[in-house]
Amino acid sequence: MSDRAPSDELAPLRRLGGPLLFVTLGYFVDVFDLLLFAVVRVESIRDLGMGSRTVEVGALLQNAQLIGLMLGGLVWGAIGDRRGRRAALYGSILLYSVANLANAMVTSVPQYALWRFIAGFGLAGELGAGLTLVGEMVDRRERGTATTLVATLGTTGAMAAAIVGQLVPWRWAYAIGGMLGLALLALRLSVHDSPMFARARATSARPGDLRRLIDTRERAARYLRTILIGVPIWFTVGILVTFAPEFARHLGVTGEVVAGHTILVFYAGGSLGDLACGLLSQALRSRRRAVAAFYALSVPAIAVYLFGVARTPTAFYVVCACLGFASGFWAVMVTMAVEQFGTDLRATVATSVPTFVRASAVPMTLAFVALRPGLGIAPAAGIIGALAFLAASWALWRLPETYGRDLDFVEDDVEIPSDARRPA
Repeated sequence: MSDRAPSDELAPLRRLGGPLLFVTLGYFVDVFDLLLFAVVRVESIRDLGMGSRTVEVGALLQNAQLIGLMLGGLVWGAIGDRRGRRAALYGSILLYSVANLANAMVTSVPQYALWRFIAGFGLAGELGAGLTLVGEMVDRRERGTATTLVATLGTTGAMAAAIVGQLVPWRWAYAIGGMLGLALLALRLSVHDSPMFARARATSARPGDLRRLIDTRERAARYLRTILIGVPIWFTVGILVTFAPEFARHLGVTGEVVAGHTILVFYAGGSLGDLACGLLSQALRSRRRAVAAFYALSVPAIAVYLFGVARTPTAFYVVCACLGFASGFWAVMVTMAVEQFGTDLRATVATSVPTFVRASAVPMTLAFVALRPGLGIAPAAGIIGALAFLAASWALWRLPETYGRDLDFVEDDVEIPSDARRPA
């Protein structure tokens, strides 16, 4: 795209209109449905007669949802690159809306796990396809601003989930989530694929081919690093936030810590963090340095949490809000994924990377459940968190800077060293 005069820098955002609103609302519903389980976990498990095993059954159900996310990310991404970003957006919203309505009617843990898996599969497609569409349609100088706007407003869906999940019975909360998605589709906001996508589909012989993600060492390494930089977020969400009531009891908090309140304050902080990190990346003209700054904020916040500094519910919630702010580099992380790859693989990457980041909570949760009896709840979480941040820091250091990159290219245009043309 050609450069524009400074006075017209926001024109691309204004022109997006319906698509930007649809993607933002879609992400709002996506986050609402994704985090609703964490809010109603204890209530729903107890209602199904498994109240003595809230951690073990909760981990099972969360992992079912995350495995669905992981598989759905690959499928919806391929659809986005072959059939269009619009097809992936609409299809994913329809599937997770129906699945959440079904969650409202489950009568056993196996049914619950099945529908959390299907809901996760559907939830996998919305964010990546939406941010890919926005990233391709907005001026490169305003790309970070647009994606930050989507993520900042969209993550308020978690706060809505926390409020709704505490005000109504858990079955009604799932029904509301499903109806929100169907209502969004009923709005019929105008969404079209970008001209950039049309050009890439006409020139690329293998759009959305999953094998291309690993057909060279360079591309496989680039993909893996893009995933790893986001893993610390889902260490925080999948372990510290999801199991906050159990952590609070073991860390000596004098009073009840409610899961819904934890979600609310964490994502309130997260929304501010997403806004701050996105604006910081624009000011620094660097995605990498902005994410590194938020890593530096996350480590002391996690240490304060795990060392049990907070002794009252109020203090605990303040720490969780700080954790949310420090974890607010989600939008920049997904923007980096959008910018790392060519148009013929962009939706596949942008859809699968967030889902693999979320799915990283599966091995981390399994490790946490396995280590907790022998080490204790805080040391087990501390070891897993340290490994997550070490891997993410290495990946960020090795990942190319993408701020301001022209996205009108396909993967065949990327220069790959001769010694990196086959996977390891």
